[in-house]
Amino acid sequence: MAKAKADARKICEDTAARLGYELVDTALDREAAGLYLRAYIDKPGGVTLDDCEKFHRAVQPLLEQVEYDFLEVSSPGIDRPIRTDRDMQAAIGEEVVVRLFRQVHGAREHRGRLSGFDKDTVRVQGPAGEREFLRKDVARMERWVDLSVLSQEPAPGAVQAQDEAAQMADMPADAGEAGSEHEQPES
Repeated sequence: MAKAKADARKICEDTAARLGYELVDTALDREAAGLYLRAYIDKPGGVTLDDCEKFHRAVQPLLEQVEYDFLEVSSPGIDRPIRTDRDMQAAIGEEVVVRLFRQVHGAREHRGRLSGFDKDTVRVQGPAGEREFLRKDVARMERWVDLSVLSQEPAPGAVQAQDEAAQMADMPADAGEAGSEHEQPES
């Protein structure tokens, strides 16, 4: 399966480059329904469904010699992993979460601003100051996604619009139709 994954990655990388996308990752996963080949692509400004379809149509015929049952193409998502030097350079100054294989500085997970990196280490500025981690100890690093904004109260105008929409949804379908046959008295 390692050779199949390497072959698929090479084909996907070449196709992504030719179409102007970045291949973020590939995965070959065995699941109950079969063997899934997943390709994660990106571009500045993000990818659309049309981009995924375009990549899928271009790469699928080239993957005939690779054994898989299903091909999925998608964006890496908002929590895209930060793996390469290019990814790290783009994330300098942003808040990240570093998950480690083992405890370092008393924890396996650390959050802070990515302040720097070199070939062996990454540096994160957090509440306790700058912390340095060996890259080989990093299991996963990604941008911090603050979902608390989803639980905040909506703006006053949005609440009024929601209330009006809810009132309209409670009305019978013909309630607002003047002159409908349901409003006329029987003779």
